[in-house]
Amino acid sequence: MWDTLQGLSTYIRAMLSTQALLGAIGVGEKSATVIGATFQWFLRDLTGMLGGILFAFYQGSNLDSNAKMWRLVADFMNDLGMLMDLLSPLFPSSLIIIMCLGSLSRSFTGVASGATRAALTQHFALANNAADISAKEGSQETLATMSGMGLGMLLAHVTRGHDLVVWVSFLSLTIFHMYANYKAVQSLSLSTLNYERTSILLQYFMEHGEVLTPEQVSKQEHILPFWSSWRKLLRVKLPHELVHLGAKASMLAHSDMLLIAKTRSYYTNANYFLLDKDGSVCIFIHKQAVATDVLKSFVHGLVLA
Repeated sequence: MWDTLQGLSTYIRAMLSTQALLGAIGVGEKSATVIGATFQWFLRDLTGMLGGILFAFYQGSNLDSNAKMWRLVADFMNDLGMLMDLLSPLFPSSLIIIMCLGSLSRSFTGVASGATRAALTQHFALANNAADISAKEGSQETLATMSGMGLGMLLAHVTRGHDLVVWVSFLSLTIFHMYANYKAVQSLSLSTLNYERTSILLQYFMEHGEVLTPEQVSKQEHILPFWSSWRKLLRVKLPHELVHLGAKASMLAHSDMLLIAKTRSYYTNANYFLLDKDGSVCIFIHKQAVATDVLKSFVHGLVLA
């Protein structure tokens, strides 16, 4: 329900932002040239493509484990891109820069949204029917798109020439879109473990001797993207942020080697070892380690943290 509502508000706003962008590049003006508009659109698309490649390169490995957070980030970046389009007529001298920034923002949305959709489809595919779930989700989104486009065209027609009404409508719908997205993501209770969910699960088990359900863990999970940045400013770290999983052996000094040699009797057929270094628990994984070894090493590191 929340996903449908956020999709609906997105496509209503898309009509307002597209109308503003087309007006900014000169649609309907005699002085505008076809080649000029084409070049501006080309630069906009090129920036978006390059941005998408760079984003996938730097953040691709985080999208699976933090699907809920990146789903929120994707829609926030889409909101930012639409805002740029709506701003474009107000700053004609900086049109190219604003268009490119908007396209860059939406390129992040495309990568993050597509990747997290794949991860969440797996979560919903309880009967190994990911293709069926994906098809039905696509139909739901198509229905929301069609409804949103119709309402958006009506709103664009009613608000034409009334800039203040356009801005009030756009900002109101954006606030609703962000709220609906948060509620949609918050309602997800993922049954897979990531860094934070493992930390919440283990900490509660160590204190109370009970294993939380996925629903209970999801209520304690931080899904807002700015939460980690806020904690860094306050210099507050959660246990999982003190664990460096997959540390490189090249960072080891001679004194570290001697310390590891003293503790090797604690490891029985383990494909990892731990080291307390500079206030963090570094986990070194053997190249023959399997998924079970990695999970065991991370839980071991969390206990120490």
